[in-house]
Amino acid sequence: MCCSLSLFYSEESGSIGGAWRTAPTRHRLPIFPVDQPPFYCHSTVVTLFNFKLQRGSSIFDQVVFAAIRACLSGEFRAGQAFPSVRALAADLKIHPNTAHRVVQHLVNERWLEVRPGLGTVIADPPKARAGDRQRLLNGEIAQLVVEARRVGASLSDVMRALTNEWSKLDRAREANEA
Repeated sequence: MCCSLSLFYSEESGSIGGAWRTAPTRHRLPIFPVDQPPFYCHSTVVTLFNFKLQRGSSIFDQVVFAAIRACLSGEFRAGQAFPSVRALAADLKIHPNTAHRVVQHLVNERWLEVRPGLGTVIADPPKARAGDRQRLLNGEIAQLVVEARRVGASLSDVMRALTNEWSKLDRAREANEA
């Protein structure tokens, strides 16, 4: 159960009144004239990226990964407005401090730009830094190999999964460019 506030507008007095209600689901209740029946709109979760939070990994890491993936897949385009910290926190149902850390991290990593008067926008994908490629090929691939061995995956299983993920990202980019 959640509580929601119903707001009413009276044209006669020009005033707004309200009443708290307990509702089984979350509702957004718009302001409406008193002489009209209430209109309820069920609020749906609008995620900014296509992902669901998973257990076992930090929310921060998951949201950063999803944002970078959305940029690389073409779901976000350079110059497009990025959601505010408040909108990001509300849409993903995460703590505002976590949303703030995500935005700051993406700005520091050059995925986002802060433009005065416009807000935060998607930047052109940043060029890889000198050590990024080496870190990926040495460190993160080594972790993947160790984890694959731990769960009993073969080299062909890993290559097939890697090829599949690479293809999905390419298809998403092509679909978003069309």
